[in-house]
Amino acid sequence: MPKIKCKCGNIISFGEIPNPNEWLIISDKEYDSFSTTINMDELYDKVKSMMICNQCGRLWIYWDGFTESPTVYKIDDD
Repeated sequence: MPKIKCKCGNIISFGEIPNPNEWLIISDKEYDSFSTTINMDELYDKVKSMMICNQCGRLWIYWDGFTESPTVYKIDDD
């Protein structure tokens, strides 16, 4: 099962479907390019996958798909 190790040490699994750790995101502009009837395969091709660490809250966003390294965002400690 695919997984990543978060910088906090937590293991984030993303092989489960549906996955409670994965969010699918799309820009407002790309979403608006669809007509009233949405082809789910076309929509899925446009979304980006985002994993959420359930321990530290870091976001792991795969902007360029799973073949490239994700960008990791950490919650600001302010």
